[in-house]
Amino acid sequence: HVQLVESGGGSVQAGGSLRLSCAVTGHIDKDGCMGWFRQYPGKERERIATIRISTGTTYHHDSVKGRFAISQDNAKTTMFLQMYSLKPDDTATYYCAASVGEYCRLSDYKFWGQGTQVTVS
Repeated sequence: HVQLVESGGGSVQAGGSLRLSCAVTGHIDKDGCMGWFRQYPGKERERIATIRISTGTTYHHDSVKGRFAISQDNAKTTMFLQMYSLKPDDTATYYCAASVGEYCRLSDYKFWGQGTQVTVS
């Protein structure tokens, strides 16, 4: 039974930093990816950063490139999103997710955390 639990969200002033964590329990596909998504009210979730579990190869959406950094611990059971230079536009609910299979397409993300709120004022 796979569970993903996010933590680290909260309220911060513009220009501040936060670090989100995603703890994974259960078996996930190590050939796949993990990712961070965010969702604005009334909008679809958008993928902002991903990491291929086996190689550590990362992707960051242009909107967060240079400000956010995705990483994982050596045991590959916890994923992180370090967020710097936060802006009010970053205010959203942030979700972590794990994919099934090696292709890491949007539709392959099958396991999701419950979400954590980030508010930037």
